[in-house]
Amino acid sequence: MRARHAAQDVRRAKEFEAFVAGAGGRLTQTATLLTGEPPGDNPRARRLLTVALAHTYACWDRLHGEDPYDHARRHLAIRFADTAWHQYATWHRYTARGRAGRHLAGPLAGLTPQERLILVLRLYEGVGEEQVAALLGLPTERVHAICDRATATVLHPPAAPTRPLPEAKAAVT
Repeated sequence: MRARHAAQDVRRAKEFEAFVAGAGGRLTQTATLLTGEPPGDNPRARRLLTVALAHTYACWDRLHGEDPYDHARRHLAIRFADTAWHQYATWHRYTARGRAGRHLAGPLAGLTPQERLILVLRLYEGVGEEQVAALLGLPTERVHAICDRATATVLHPPAAPTRPLPEAKAAVT
């Protein structure tokens, strides 16, 4: 009996290791896009991914034909949604930067966590609107509107405030 359990544990570990070897890079990129951190310095993304992979490993034997990538991505998205809003609200309240947050980088830095989540799931991961809506508990129309707004913000970012030229500043005083 023990030998059979040990053999199952070894098989399970090897299957999971093969899954992580194949899907780990893409899941890391997804987590990094969600958190808005720079790719080389992404501790929040790595933490999110670690929790999602640990959850997937814990459920490995119960997946029964379910796609483990979809399972890990779903848990990653839910975990991000649960933690991101609190962090975003805190940063928004205590910084003058507002939407951009504190240490976000890249083209998605100007998006709210919800906009980033929907945009990454829809455009980077290719998840359908209905699936994203069901995952987040939002109406499909709302997901569509948020995705459109986020896409427009990424494609046409708001202009940064400009500083007056030195001679114009001197003329004013």
